[in-house]
Amino acid sequence: MTDALLADRFEEHRDHLRAVAYRMLGTLAEAEDAVQETWLKLGRTDTGEIRNLGGWLTTVVGRVCLDMLRSRGVRREESLDERFDTFVPDPELAPLSRLDPEQEVLHADSVGLALLVVLETLGPDERLAFVLHDLFAVPFDDIAPIVERTPAATRQLASRARRRVRGATPAHDPDPGRQREVVEAFLAAARGGEFEELLALLHPDVVLRADSGALVGGAAASKLVCGARAVAEQAMLFRRFAPYARFVLVNGQLGVVNVVDGEMHSVTGYTVADGRITGLYILADPERLARLRVPDPAG
Repeated sequence: MTDALLADRFEEHRDHLRAVAYRMLGTLAEAEDAVQETWLKLGRTDTGEIRNLGGWLTTVVGRVCLDMLRSRGVRREESLDERFDTFVPDPELAPLSRLDPEQEVLHADSVGLALLVVLETLGPDERLAFVLHDLFAVPFDDIAPIVERTPAATRQLASRARRRVRGATPAHDPDPGRQREVVEAFLAAARGGEFEELLALLHPDVVLRADSGALVGGAAASKLVCGARAVAEQAMLFRRFAPYARFVLVNGQLGVVNVVDGEMHSVTGYTVADGRITGLYILADPERLARLRVPDPAG
């Protein structure tokens, strides 16, 4: 196979590989690094021995991501990283004009911020088994060599991960119209300083997770806030930003970006269930926000 043909074949699979890596790693930059490393490994491989290029690339990018996750875990143990509890994955932003309710429900179920946050709590091997099998239908026989286990043991990894994901991922209403109604009411209450209205729109066990990066302190520091009253107090504290909110799709679900003088200050994803907000996921890390682009409303 010529170099040009190999490059063309790889590009056919790039979006898929990026999707796998993003779900494995939770950051767009690391996902791109993993895809690039997969391309380099392909270039060092005798392609004449590859029968199924798509399957080969998927398992290779999975192995690359697994190594990155294991390395990340070692760094986290060495540094006792306190930001782990407040980490918010990089969001995928899209304009509301791209909304296809049926497709977005499927997309949100497989890559919503709430799911990615839960995936961060899994061990590397569990995460790989769950992502490849449950989200991308890779057979356990193909996953087992990557984690150096038998297919039966790999199945147990995925099963254990699945139970944890189901137990920790908050329920959400898939209807974007109902999502917007609740979030709009929440923002209006914040703008107006209506504390009781905010409380009524928040689930009693709502969780707010804010990731402002390692260098941001003060009131804007990274934090994990639990309970309706505490989250409402945070909304009141930052109510001055409510008028700058623009609706966008955040990983397939309704969310907002706060843009002041052309600069993105934060991205917030929401989970909504039974007319109340169950989760808020706020990325306010200036370094990571700088890599994102505010979606064009026209799409």
